[in-house]
Amino acid sequence: MGKNEIRLIPASAIRLNLCKHVYGIAAVMSLSVFLFSSAARAQEPSMNVKKENFHNGMVVCATPDAAKVGLDILKKGGNAVDAAVAVQFALAVTLPEAGNIGGGGFMVYRSAHGESNTLDFREKAPARASQNMYLDSAGNVVPNMSIATHKASGVPGSVDGMVEAYNKYGKLKWADLVQPAIDLAHNGFKITEKLASDLNRSRAQFVKLNPGKSYLLKDGDWKEGDVLVQEDLAQTLMLIRDKKREGFYGGMVADLLVSEMKNGAGLISKADLQNYHSVWRKAIYGNYKGYKIITMPPPSSGGIALLQLLQSVEKYPLHRWGYNRDSTVQLVVEAERRVYADRSKYLGDPDFYKVPVDSLLNPAYIDARMKSFDWNAATPSTSIQPGKFVGYESDQTTHYSIVDKEGNAVAITTTLNDSFGSKIFVGGAGFLLNDEMDDFSAKPGVPNMFGLVGGKANSIQPGKRMLSCMTPTIIEKNGKLFMVVGTPGGSTIITSVFQTILNVIEFDQDMQQAVNSKRFHHQWLPDVVYEEKDALSDSTETKLKQKGYKIVERGPSGRVDAILINKAGYLEGGADPRGDDTKLGW
Repeated sequence: MGKNEIRLIPASAIRLNLCKHVYGIAAVMSLSVFLFSSAARAQEPSMNVKKENFHNGMVVCATPDAAKVGLDILKKGGNAVDAAVAVQFALAVTLPEAGNIGGGGFMVYRSAHGESNTLDFREKAPARASQNMYLDSAGNVVPNMSIATHKASGVPGSVDGMVEAYNKYGKLKWADLVQPAIDLAHNGFKITEKLASDLNRSRAQFVKLNPGKSYLLKDGDWKEGDVLVQEDLAQTLMLIRDKKREGFYGGMVADLLVSEMKNGAGLISKADLQNYHSVWRKAIYGNYKGYKIITMPPPSSGGIALLQLLQSVEKYPLHRWGYNRDSTVQLVVEAERRVYADRSKYLGDPDFYKVPVDSLLNPAYIDARMKSFDWNAATPSTSIQPGKFVGYESDQTTHYSIVDKEGNAVAITTTLNDSFGSKIFVGGAGFLLNDEMDDFSAKPGVPNMFGLVGGKANSIQPGKRMLSCMTPTIIEKNGKLFMVVGTPGGSTIITSVFQTILNVIEFDQDMQQAVNSKRFHHQWLPDVVYEEKDALSDSTETKLKQKGYKIVERGPSGRVDAILINKAGYLEGGADPRGDDTKLGW
């Protein structure tokens, strides 16, 4: 029995041509078990949802144990950022597919007084990375090199991000925020049926990629209720508890990480670790029918894409047309087609590439993009290219939403990229390495594991942050907090957040209904509308196919965790039934 135990979905099961940060996609893909009974039918979102309203705070995240950790912090007087730090480290223990200390992510923050900020703790390319590092001598992309090798890993940002967030906004003692995760790792926790299935499915990959290591392995299959103990991870977390940033980016953990890199011909050095720093960035804002949208700027593509999508559909009578009706679906698909085309060319790390944010969000530009939309026929993606404007210069993940008693709110999406990242552990330290380098464009026009294509803006450069689909978002109504929302799910992250917002604002669904409701997805290339089972009625599907839309059924899309402040002023949670996601409030 190894010191760490758990398991994953084979990469082959995840390659359903979707986008990034894969937890939702991977877990989703092969687990048809999650045709959740509580999910809404195509034309009738379920109204049989138990409503629980809370005054004092709420945590919605991917595992029950992590949700309890976050709520306990709130009850002890911690604020939303304190709870977020505690949840992040707890998820690194209880959600090894996506929770992490070896990955990175984004945070959107809004104070109870309405001030907002965002933190970019996305991974970075090592100093020895190069633009053509994944190409062979003939200039072709080498299969799996950016996914399941030591060279697939970017420099981790999660620990630095949590330290930065805490230093700026934290209230309780740092050690008290990390200790619950240490306890979970050291004492173990009972795994769910879903986690047991994921662990069993990934066993062969863990064995193949980790010779001499026994992490997340056991004799025989994992079963629901088995206790997972991760002693090496507990020791690493103790160092982070005691030394904060230096406990991860220096000392023993840094030595072990660099040793792991050398053993596998990886690129991350001690200098890369010491030089890594997360970045506070100004949020980007938009408006949709009187609601203020506060979301993540680049190198997340999610914020800009979400604002483009909302602007693209704002003038249309979606409320009258109805949830997932043929006109609604056609409009949303055509908007998504154009937005993902723009993403392929114009979005990347703003520290390396001038992202034309104002031009992409210009209403005249978005209106012009939608003029080629024909109600009578699908627009072939081959006829849609990234837009042009004057003056331009050249999918595993997890999300959690938290609101505290004072009304401070945090939306954080964090990831290892593929489910269980690269599947490679840092020997002696007990944590998984990410495979975020696959989010760069290894070669212009060649899709990554999620089917997304890119170009120069997202090419590999030393020290550069790779593009992401993560879309943590906070919404205001009349100057007050209204919604906190986000999801994992690769390329479906953006469209899942978009449709969840529409479900509340346009289709009058409460938070849990909006999260439950079935979703569909289009990302320009491949030219396919992916739908969850029963997302579209037979009549809607027939009408769309007659217009030339290719519709393909897929597994669950995303795992949205969200909080709504309802009309009565209560906190109303939405925890996605597609996973083990949990909402707790008080």
